[in-house]
Amino acid sequence: MNISVLTPDKEIFEGEITSVKVPGVGGQFEVLANHAAVVSALGSGEVRLLKTGGEKMTFKIEKGFIEVLNNKVSLLVQGVTEQ
Repeated sequence: MNISVLTPDKEIFEGEITSVKVPGVGGQFEVLANHAAVVSALGSGEVRLLKTGGEKMTFKIEKGFIEVLNNKVSLLVQGVTEQ
């Protein structure tokens, strides 16, 4: 699946991933391939991406939104601290 991670200022990452874990306002959840369509608000916390090649990417966000549709994930966040 493909993901775009965007802040109001810039694009943080775009590429192929196998999973993403995000801090939903009701708790952390994970999105895998062929996930049902969803739009959800995100709270502050850690986002973990697992890239297609097995590499992991982790960063903290302030808050934002996630949209999942047809194996395309859009992560729109207010602020990012890369780790």
